[in-house]
Amino acid sequence: MTTTRTIERVYPAVRTTEGGGFVVHRPFPTRQLMDFDPFLLLDEMGPVDYAPGEAKGAPDHPHRGFETVTYMVEGRFGHKDSAGHSGTLRPGDVQWMTAGAGVIHSEMPDPEFTRTGGRIHGLQLWVNLPARDKMMTPRYQELPTERIPVGRSEDGKVSVKVIAGEALGAKAAIETRTPILYQHFTLAPGARFEQPVPREYRVFAYALSGIGLYGPQAQAVEAQQMVTFASDGDTVAIASPADAHAPLDVLLIGGVPLNEPVVRYGPFVMNTEQEIRQAVLDYQAGRMGRIAH
Repeated sequence: MTTTRTIERVYPAVRTTEGGGFVVHRPFPTRQLMDFDPFLLLDEMGPVDYAPGEAKGAPDHPHRGFETVTYMVEGRFGHKDSAGHSGTLRPGDVQWMTAGAGVIHSEMPDPEFTRTGGRIHGLQLWVNLPARDKMMTPRYQELPTERIPVGRSEDGKVSVKVIAGEALGAKAAIETRTPILYQHFTLAPGARFEQPVPREYRVFAYALSGIGLYGPQAQAVEAQQMVTFASDGDTVAIASPADAHAPLDVLLIGGVPLNEPVVRYGPFVMNTEQEIRQAVLDYQAGRMGRIAH
């Protein structure tokens, strides 16, 4: 006998700017919600339309102690790092970067995209690393959209891109350091699904577009709001209203809490103040390297 998780709370995303001035919608961290263990931040980049020459990004900056997961929905972003790694993220692509002991990277619009202009829409999720992995060797997992598994419901009304975890018969190709699910569901008007979720996972939903009906009460919540679920069941229920004019695009994200101390200072997230001080010293001394431009 399965039980459906009830809604714990709804948090609106806060509009702010990051990096070189690009617009993000951020459900956390905010004054209402600092983190959602094991996650530290979720930014929805845009959606924003840029004229030719106007596109903005995040110039060189360091990270230590966690992972960044970048998922492009529209537009193209280039990236470089201090280990000599570079590439371009296109629509539907995912980059799972484990910063570990430290890396400096830049995330800037692709030069051709900057020249032509267009729409940028993407997401960046920060995933905390357990203490044992904080100083691991940095690594990347990059998946083009065609390599991300897709599942579909029997009636064809629900599809899902499985970035992490399993859903609708599809299993992710990404390897995570702790148990995580990260899934992008698309629901046709009137569609509904229940996703099995282990009870030890903390789970939230965040819609990119459309009104969603969440939980056993089918509570209506608009896009760009974060719906957190209580740990009182083993499935999560999401539906799209029958009278919706467009599909519901919603992210379902969850993980097993680390339950470890979190000390953060900008782009560094460690377990103690001393480890933060060491991260700053290492960065200032150039031990995280530099990006060759």
